Amino acid sequence: MALLEISELTQRFGGLLAVNDFSVQLENHELCALIGPNGAGKTTVFNLVSGFYQPTSGFIKIDGKNTRGLKPHQVTALGIARTFQNIRLWKDMTVLDNIKVSQHYRLGYSLMDSLMRTRRYADREASIERTSMELLEFMDMRDLANEYPPNLPYGTQRKVEIARALSIKPKLLLLDEPAAGLPSSDVVELIRLVEWIHKEFDMAIWMIEHQMTVVMSLCQRIKVIDFGATIAEGTPEEIRNNPVVIRAYLGDENI
Repeated sequence: MALLEISELTQRFGGLLAVNDFSVQLENHELCALIGPNGAGKTTVFNLVSGFYQPTSGFIKIDGKNTRGLKPHQVTALGIARTFQNIRLWKDMTVLDNIKVSQHYRLGYSLMDSLMRTRRYADREASIERTSMELLEFMDMRDLANEYPPNLPYGTQRKVEIARALSIKPKLLLLDEPAAGLPSSDVVELIRLVEWIHKEFDMAIWMIEHQMTVVMSLCQRIKVIDFGATIAEGTPEEIRNNPVVIRAYLGDENI
């Protein structure tokens, strides 16, 4: 059974066909990419997978479970975590609290426990903080636990966002343009970070990315869409030399 199975997925917004008959399967532990020109429908696919949109037609299955009708937090509970094209950290919360809050869906205590500060509340909060601190230490950011995101360099904020996604211990991590806005030195570090996460956390990773250096360095398989429809799929070498992809997206200077 595939970890993620998408079949004949279509998404319309009024008269706009954003995603057209999109199908793909991702297996456990794969590292794949979804690429295409701006406006091709890539982020819409991620929004459908993570439950932010409900598809017009088609289906999405995670470990064989159809996600139609599920809300984003219910999809998260199935093991799907994501980052966003524009960093979405809570600016008035510390790095530690940003990571802790992502685990709210599995708190395991009631509102009454919270109000009464019961033993269950104390134990669960302590466990979440311990897990969050261990993750920060694992990613060499323990000393940033009490910092606020606006005080951090852009590349470090990206790293915090990825750490927050990892805190739910996902089976599949969706990275939406993780290299966007990064200087070249940070892009090199990002490639190393994603490689390390893929190895150490033993999870599947699916990324949207415009920087071909990142995609070609990391990904085992690439799917290309344009105007919401698939135009190519294959290995990095196959995509690099595909004339349809070159015309639609890459351009001669990128190959």
